[in-house]
Amino acid sequence: MLTALVLVKLVAEIALMALLGRWVLGLIAGQKREQNLFYQILDIAVRPFVWSARRIAPRAVLDRHVPLVAFCLLSVTWLVVTFWRIQICVEIGMHLCR
Repeated sequence: MLTALVLVKLVAEIALMALLGRWVLGLIAGQKREQNLFYQILDIAVRPFVWSARRIAPRAVLDRHVPLVAFCLLSVTWLVVTFWRIQICVEIGMHLCR
């Protein structure tokens, strides 16, 4: 169970950093961000999470806001998994959580 939580937390962290990097690179690159190789790589990395957020979000959410919805959902997932892992580690003992 603890391994599954660590894996979910790891995937959430990677996706959060990729979304954040994509946003920052989009700000820096401006209108030509679609031609930027690193932006394209980050876009491929976050595409499954943005697609899932689009499926979950109501139609009233604009397409340009869907990455923000994905970021919020991943942040909540990361927080829940972190607190759940802390709870398990407190129950079984910290020496077993390493």
